[in-house]
Amino acid sequence: MSDQDLHPSVSEFKQFINKHPQLIKEVRKSGKPWQDIYEKWVLLGENDPYWDRFKQADGDNNESKSKDNQSNENNKELFSQLLKMTESMDLEKVQRQMEQFSSSISTIQEIISQFKQTKDTKQPTNERMGWFRD
Repeated sequence: MSDQDLHPSVSEFKQFINKHPQLIKEVRKSGKPWQDIYEKWVLLGENDPYWDRFKQADGDNNESKSKDNQSNENNKELFSQLLKMTESMDLEKVQRQMEQFSSSISTIQEIISQFKQTKDTKQPTNERMGWFRD
């Protein structure tokens, strides 16, 4: 549905919402229905002081951008450290260790299967024919 198909007040409300991004976050976080927000907007009007707390200040926006930049720098640093570590690795040694680990796992699996077989083949001596049960 395009904006032309909407009622003019709904189009104005959409523009109002776009000017108040904190309101979108608040509605998603609290789970309030948009109908309640729309009704409050109709009653109070766009210029009511109630809506001021939902406007995103430029300082908040800059702060979030600086956090994103810092996060990106940390990721780049972590990636470069990871590359340095992989360059210094001996791949043949890693391969041998993985083979040893694999053989250890298969040995453990064999032991477990042997225990299962011995447990399954044992029959209880008290219940030969099942006649004298208490």
